[in-house]
Amino acid sequence: MNVAVVGATGMVGQVMLEVLKERNFPITQLIPVASEKSVGKMIEFGSLQFPVVDLPTAVSMKPDVAIFSAGGETSLEWAPKFAEVGTTVIDNSSAWRMDLDKKLIIPEINGDQLTAEDKIIANPNCSTIQLLLALAPLHKAYTVERVVVSTYQSITGTGVKAMQQLENERAGITGEMAYPYPIDKNCLPHCDSFLDNGYTKEEMKLTKETKKILDPSIRVTATAVRVPVVGGHSEAVNVEFKHDFDLANVRKLLHEADGITLKDDPTSNSYPMPRYAQGKDDVFVGRIRRDESQENTLNMWVVADNLRKGAATNAVQIAELLIKKGLLTV
Repeated sequence: MNVAVVGATGMVGQVMLEVLKERNFPITQLIPVASEKSVGKMIEFGSLQFPVVDLPTAVSMKPDVAIFSAGGETSLEWAPKFAEVGTTVIDNSSAWRMDLDKKLIIPEINGDQLTAEDKIIANPNCSTIQLLLALAPLHKAYTVERVVVSTYQSITGTGVKAMQQLENERAGITGEMAYPYPIDKNCLPHCDSFLDNGYTKEEMKLTKETKKILDPSIRVTATAVRVPVVGGHSEAVNVEFKHDFDLANVRKLLHEADGITLKDDPTSNSYPMPRYAQGKDDVFVGRIRRDESQENTLNMWVVADNLRKGAATNAVQIAELLIKKGLLTV
């Protein structure tokens, strides 16, 4: 099939191309889409090369699927134009996530909701995806009532400009700043912009997307922190359940869940870390223990590569699921 990748020259777009290639996604023609300054540049994909085109050209080519990773404003303007010509859009921005008419999909959790009518499908926030993959099997068993989550988020979530800032700081070079403060040897309790309630957009995404995907009755409060790390996002998660739980069964449920790797053996210093998760598609869970200050409450540590399962891999898995369900024809 013909597949457009919108934002193909960006950090997530590049990973998207890698994931499509690794998973042998059935591509007849790749349509890399980027800004005017990149038009005509050749993108290598396997043994072939494809020229970068602009958005109007891509729409005129009527791809079967368009995977967007080019920012919310671009998605709001162009996703409907692709949908109008029959293209199924999978959007990685926040543009459509809370739209009541659009599905917000993590295939392992709510992929069964997809229908032929879904022409614009939203990919959740990276931090939400890894959190909910860990919560979903536990919610089925014990019913999650409240979640307190603190994130430790990789600079790769900000993009190339942040990577350059970190490299400049470590080399002692003064350069363009992605953040209002240095990030090397620092932590910034500031992911995305601040809202009137004192939370950031990133923190409220965790709250709202959890309710939309998993259960509207779950209460979530979040603190999102940017750290000088490249490999992926980490989350300290405190979960209060309606029912009491057995730690051995918690580990069993997580071990058996699709998309999760259990890494939880303190006796051998085995626990998830961003450097271990980098380049992998699974969500890694460890440091599982009972919260001794409150009944029916669990602590765990959740790590994932935010560019892969947190973005590119989840989007490609949505496309794969559409094919499996017969909603996209190869």
